[in-house]
Amino acid sequence: MIELGLSRVASLLQQTPLTWKAIHIAGTNGKGSISAYLSHLLATGGVRCGRFTSPHLIDRWDCITIGEKVVQESLFRRIEDQVKLRDQTLGIGASEFELLTATAFEIFNHERVDVGVVEVGMGGRLDATNILNNVLVSVIAKIGMDHQAFLGSTIGEIAREKAGILKPGVPCVVDNTNDPEVLETVKRHVQELGIESSFVSPTQCPTLTPYFRDLDLEPHQQQNLCCAVSAFNLAVPHLSPLAKTDVFSLLPNLANVHWPGRLQTLDLSPLIDRTNTLLDGAHNAQSAEVLGQYVDRRLRFEGKPVTWVVAASSGKDLAGVFGSIIRPGDRVATAEFGPVDGMPWVQSTNATELASAIQAIQDIGKVQSFEGDLLPALDWASNEAQDGPLVIAGSLYLVSDVLRLLREAQK
Repeated sequence: MIELGLSRVASLLQQTPLTWKAIHIAGTNGKGSISAYLSHLLATGGVRCGRFTSPHLIDRWDCITIGEKVVQESLFRRIEDQVKLRDQTLGIGASEFELLTATAFEIFNHERVDVGVVEVGMGGRLDATNILNNVLVSVIAKIGMDHQAFLGSTIGEIAREKAGILKPGVPCVVDNTNDPEVLETVKRHVQELGIESSFVSPTQCPTLTPYFRDLDLEPHQQQNLCCAVSAFNLAVPHLSPLAKTDVFSLLPNLANVHWPGRLQTLDLSPLIDRTNTLLDGAHNAQSAEVLGQYVDRRLRFEGKPVTWVVAASSGKDLAGVFGSIIRPGDRVATAEFGPVDGMPWVQSTNATELASAIQAIQDIGKVQSFEGDLLPALDWASNEAQDGPLVIAGSLYLVSDVLRLLREAQK
């Protein structure tokens, strides 16, 4: 279950001083991309870098990287067992995410990283990752409505929780394309702490414009890159391997950064008769709007409908997510994702219920629900799409299941 607070993770790590500096990233959307950009820039600049993001995609340990490579399973399990034994011995009762956070931080110690790029799990102020005490830079990415049951019912309340990662004496970078209420909330907190701040957007980063074009970045990716570069520049003076490094010499290397499940094009031919499929983990109204704009601009040709395979976590704003991406005449297979390793509280919306909800949103060409096994949903969608576009979206856990099926089929 989810129970926010810092006391349990503090107890887990009380005898383990963190030996590395951190860059801490909070937000609703964009955290993962900013983390990937930052860790890649640091690694190519000669810094030994670890990265911790959430949730995992296929295996529980793939959310932890060292030097841009997923941590070895054997090391992960060994450190995780030590953390779990400590939890049991001390009677802490830590949550799954707290155990995972402590495991990631212990692995960073073990691997002697210089910098850990750490993405907040949920919220910020009371998130387990906010135990960090040697932060170089804090980053606030795009904030939207999500996890209202835990973070607040308004965008301002959610922004206050996210801004809780800001710390005295630690400079921060904020995505300046955020909602005005978000920006005002974060600015008030910055002023209260008296810290250095950079509110950035693509229009304020003209020197990056050539790289936006060369890297073929979407508008939201441009925003994320601005945040990453700004945070990198603030961290550089504190990192001797980078002291004389010009970030622009490193930017071309970002062409090698591929963030799974974010506007990812897949060859699904090992599973179904389909080579070109778009996979995206958009799962809230804000990220769905971005995906909808991308699909409308790049995939809707000559009036052809889009075929979708979708799923959603229980409790999500279904109208907010699917109203932004599905258009009249589209065809939709509603599916379900399976159990999520380490997150038993996460449940998939029933496929039949999801189909009814989607039909109530839009005048859709055809909707078919598939409860249980995901493969029939993919096969039906492929047959419906023919040579037209096929998109899989609505949940990062659905993305995980697709990638897992694909990996198993390729063995």
